[in-house]
Amino acid sequence: MRWDVFAWAAFALVLFAAEAVLPGAFMLWLGFAAAAVFVAVWLLPVEVPLLAQVAAFVVLSFVSIRVYQRWFRGRERDSDQPALNRRTAALVGRVVPLERAIVDGRGRVQIADAYWEVTGPDLPEGTRVRIVGGDAMTLQVEAG
Repeated sequence: MRWDVFAWAAFALVLFAAEAVLPGAFMLWLGFAAAAVFVAVWLLPVEVPLLAQVAAFVVLSFVSIRVYQRWFRGRERDSDQPALNRRTAALVGRVVPLERAIVDGRGRVQIADAYWEVTGPDLPEGTRVRIVGGDAMTLQVEAG
């Protein structure tokens, strides 16, 4: 068999493997384009020049990515728990007592078994504060 047929098959498999390791749907669609070129080169009775094969891959890559963008991207279901993996967003609105007073704009609260650094106006220990936002592991609070 010809080397170009095996090369396109191997390239498609490498792209599919890359998608499995680094998911994001981009390599998957390039893999589909490479697989289509593999099938075309394999089934066509005439030898297709390498430049035409590469051109077909480029065109099919653009087409497959457009298909993904048009019909598949953004069709994910809305989550019934949109803040599930955004812990600080899930805590917004809760009212909790200060575990450590806010001094110079920094303090600490305990929520369940976790301690969170907080920023906000200076307040004494035990004051109930409302969580109004946050980033990473720091919550923003106001007197609540």
